[in-house]
Amino acid sequence: MSFDAIPFDDYTTSLTTQIAGGNAPDLGWILESYAPEFVSSGALADIRPTLQNADGYDYDDLLTSSLALWEEGEGLFAYPFSNSPFGVFVNTDQLEAAGQPNPADLVASGEWTFDAARDIAAATAEESGKAGLVVRDFEYRTWENLSTVWNGWAAAPWSEDGLTCTFTEPAMVDALTWIHDATFQDGALPGPGVTADFFAGDAALTITQISRASALDDSFAWDIVPLPAGPAGQQNVIGQAGIGVFANAANPAIAADFLAHFTNPDNAAKLAAYFPPPRESLLTAEILAAANPLLSVEQLQAVVIDGIQGAVTKPTHVNFARLQDTVRAQLDALWSPGADVGAVLQSTCDTIAPLLEG
Repeated sequence: MSFDAIPFDDYTTSLTTQIAGGNAPDLGWILESYAPEFVSSGALADIRPTLQNADGYDYDDLLTSSLALWEEGEGLFAYPFSNSPFGVFVNTDQLEAAGQPNPADLVASGEWTFDAARDIAAATAEESGKAGLVVRDFEYRTWENLSTVWNGWAAAPWSEDGLTCTFTEPAMVDALTWIHDATFQDGALPGPGVTADFFAGDAALTITQISRASALDDSFAWDIVPLPAGPAGQQNVIGQAGIGVFANAANPAIAADFLAHFTNPDNAAKLAAYFPPPRESLLTAEILAAANPLLSVEQLQAVVIDGIQGAVTKPTHVNFARLQDTVRAQLDALWSPGADVGAVLQSTCDTIAPLLEG
């Protein structure tokens, strides 16, 4: 068996090129944003029968909600090995130095909101001279990561069926106006061109996935709390990734058997050290704590166990590859102090409408 590493920025493009050229790997990692495209394209083999029939697999232990993105009809076309919730990591040293409240206390009192996070971030950034709140990996390019914020407004970029642009809906206009103003008026979020790594001590708070905890050390005191509530309430968001078997690969049957072995209960427990699993039996704070010693049982319960319940994924679409670049180009006009948010979002909808329709 051999493993081929592909740089993240080129991963999906390289993978689709291999598939089109008849040189598909046996197994591959599929990112959630591209799941509908891969599932509907016929590129992936149905692995449900192999998993269901594997000795000791316990297929019914897989969470139905975790499988939904990877299903079509009666088939299952990838195993969602990673179900990593987004939370907010907090540099409690910086907040204490700035005289700001502890987000954990606000969670307990029901006052942990995006407005509270903005105010804390702005005040701490002013005191420290560093960044306030960083949406990790956004960097004014990966716009879909802003879904960890706009879901608090119950906003979405397009309708559930993927056919209608909803960037111009009031909820999204309000959410992106909040992000714009928090950046350019309040100084709570770093502006374009500013690089701030929370894990290097460069920011007070960051929104990112729980799996990033491995980057922490003892250089500052920290905590992790769930995503704040927006005007529409608190919404959990997860990032998913699946492993699929490619239908036109050289050894799809053998690959499916290997995937069944790789994700059986025993091996899924080992994977849980790195990726929150889709197995209900493994989603206990005690089991995850054994694999994640940096996090307490309480943190794992609040952010991982509770964070997976009722969660939504980042935006997905059957035409996501083209939509991703087009939306990014349109939103470039949003990232300046005097931007007209409504006009930018109207232009975005006008531009992506043909991509949504077919």
